[in-house]
Amino acid sequence: MSNTPTDQAVLTHLDESGQIRMVDVGDKANSQRTAIAEGRVRMSATAYKLLSAQENAKGEVLNTARVAGVLAAKRCAELIPLCHSLPLSFVGIEFFPDDASHSIMVRSTCRTDYKTGVEMEAMTACSIAALTIYDMCKAADKGIVLEHIQLRYKSGGKSGEWRND
Repeated sequence: MSNTPTDQAVLTHLDESGQIRMVDVGDKANSQRTAIAEGRVRMSATAYKLLSAQENAKGEVLNTARVAGVLAAKRCAELIPLCHSLPLSFVGIEFFPDDASHSIMVRSTCRTDYKTGVEMEAMTACSIAALTIYDMCKAADKGIVLEHIQLRYKSGGKSGEWRND
């Protein structure tokens, strides 16, 4: 499935009069759902070298970012006003360093067997992991850039599988 919006798309968090609402998922059946989000943290060669060498004064950067991402996914409903609280069966955070561009690609994967998707949990996990890298490396580079945070994949529920290749 592609990422092209359809003419029938609606904003489900708005009611008929345009007021915000939490989507009622009470009548939906549980299904296996997965979402994957990715983003990139780009920094100076100096900051990247410090991160890569684990010389950062705040400790091991990527493991700290991994834990922060997992915690963020678990607390997504507290951060995003209309998100449902989900029983997450898995949250994983992976890092892919790119020496040539002095960047780290962050990938988060979330899974649940519930009535609604885990896209927001995956996006939140990715964003907070990236922000944690920024926080831990900002002493070496205040100009670190977080970029291209996006949903890459989702499966489950009525809309089925979706890819953003």
